[in-house]
Amino acid sequence: MSSSKQFDEGRLMKVLVAPVVSEKATMVAEKSNAVTFKVLQDATKHEIKAAVQLMFKVEVKGVSVVNTKGKAKRFGKSMGRRDNVRKAYVTLQPGQELHLTGEAA
Repeated sequence: MSSSKQFDEGRLMKVLVAPVVSEKATMVAEKSNAVTFKVLQDATKHEIKAAVQLMFKVEVKGVSVVNTKGKAKRFGKSMGRRDNVRKAYVTLQPGQELHLTGEAA
């Protein structure tokens, strides 16, 4: 199935919002060759796979998606709410590499 042919390229460029840089994301990357991204709320697994393959020219093995509800927070007297976040764990085929960050100083 050639997934990048089915989707609009302009849409695919917007699907990946930002890479997630955290201890957990780094551990997952080392352990299971997976990269973590924040993605659009309505992004599907097929869209995410196509977007990663289009942007980074790597072979994707699988995509897992997690929806995280935003926390309720106080801002002075008023209550506010953080945005809901949708994260994608993109597992790469063996032998494939994707480096998002430069070397740490």
